[in-house]
Parts: sequence; structure tokens; C-alpha cells
Amino acid sequence: MTQKGHATLCAIAGQFQGAIDAVIASRDAGLQKDYYEEIKELCSKHGIPFHDRADHHGIASEYAIAVGWRWLIDARPGRLIVLHDSLLPKYRGFNPLVSALINGESKIGVTALFGSDEYDKGDIIARSVTEIGYPIKIQDAIDLLIPNYRKLAVKIVRTIAGGGAIQALKQNEEEASYSLWRDEDDYRIDWSQSSEAIKRFIDAVGYPYAGALTDVNNEAARILDAEVIGDVHIENRAPGKVIFIKDEKPVVVCGAGLLKINELIDDATKKSVLPLKKFRSRFM
Repeated sequence: MTQKGHATLCAIAGQFQGAIDAVIASRDAGLQKDYYEEIKELCSKHGIPFHDRADHHGIASEYAIAVGWRWLIDARPGRLIVLHDSLLPKYRGFNPLVSALINGESKIGVTALFGSDEYDKGDIIARSVTEIGYPIKIQDAIDLLIPNYRKLAVKIVRTIAGGGAIQALKQNEEEASYSLWRDEDDYRIDWSQSSEAIKRFIDAVGYPYAGALTDVNNEAARILDAEVIGDVHIENRAPGKVIFIKDEKPVVVCGAGLLKINELIDDATKKSVLPLKKFRSRFM
């Protein structure tokens, strides 16, 4: 699934086409672009059998490799390999990259591991690390991870195609952490947080995701871009209130710091709502 799945398939299809029995894909309604059609087209180009998840049951291949997948996979015991976009054992579970960016991690990456009964607890085959700085948007972080996916996938498939044994090490449970699944409620901004934390959140849930959600004067809107600006002393600080208008863009008070909103769209129409119709506006 997703851009990560497409990039991984691109990396191995040309070099190891004969080693691929089939590709199983699924659409992702939570993304603005899910790469389903691109994956299907790539399979057609290389003559690789393609199946939609809804129409395919069971895997008989010697190995199965899962990228960006969200469901249980019925594969041969000890033969399911997962590429997970965190540096395990940290951020096991769901949307690990989003959580890492929200938390301001300085390093992101991809881990190749064997599938297990409990998610993301299997033995680690290899990891690939990338250092990042902030601010950074989620799409840019995904682009930085693509080489990590390609590198690990080629290494693993080359070993399998050559008849070699895949080595793996157990995870250190003392270092383990988990990232929870996210739904629509988790897109909503908490204005009591600092402007730096809110900026990271906005960037982490932007394209290809739906964007950070807030109510502006009781109307749902998405903030697609914002910037931290210098704070001022506010005698009666009220997070969410507009304090200034700069370049026709509202500056919103946060729990600590100020945030200038550069791109704001109506959640229903997807059209820009800037400049705001009135100065006395509240973001909630």
C-alpha cells in the first residue's frame, strides 16, 4: 500500500521480477493519494500477477513482504517480513512516522522484521536510519524514507533469491514504545499546546493526510501551513484567539507562543477561507 509500497516494488521488480509470485494491494481511503493504481500499473508493466485484497485469500509463497499494510496476513510461520516505518522497538503499531514527527524525533527510519502474533514484536532483520531537522512536513519525511525502504527491500530479496538465510535479532523490550491508531478526532488541534508543538502537528498530519482540524468561528477548517512567530506578553492569554493580522494572515495565540496561519481551507468545500471575514475570530 501507499507510496512506500510502490517505491519498494519499483526497487525489486526490475532486479528480481522472477522472484515475485504476486502483489496484493488495497486502497487507502484515509489518504488523498494512495498509489493503488500506480502499483497495479507497475505490476502490469513487469508481468507480475496483481490482486486486490478483497479478492485474494491466503499466501502460498515461500516468503511474504508487507509494506504499509494494516491487516493480519496468513503467511507461512516465520516467513512474513514486515517493513515498518519506525526504528523499532520504538513506535510499534500505527502511524509511527506521524507520531515521531509530532514528538520531534531527530532520527526516523525503517525496520525490517519478521512478523509475529503481537504486532511489531518480531525479530529485527535490519534497520535503516535517516536524520532530520524541523520544520518538516510529512510528505517530505516520507520522501526521505523511500531510500530506506528501497535499500532494505533489495537487501532482503537479494538474500532470498540467492538462497541465503535471513538473520535476525530479538528486540529489547525495555526500549519498546507504542503508537496508537488514529481517527478523525486525532486530527484536531489542541491550542493549549505550544506553538512549536502545534506546528509539528500541522506538518505531521498534512498531505497525503487530510490536514490538521480546527473550528474557526464554529466552522470546521483545516490548517495546511503555518509558521511559528515570536511571542509577546499577553496579560489575559486565551489560546485560540486571533491577536494580530499579518500579511492578511491571522496570528493565533497558543498555550505558549504564537502561530501565523498561512493556509486555511474550509473542511467542506476545500476552498481557502483567508483572509478571515472578521478580526475577532477564535480557533477551537
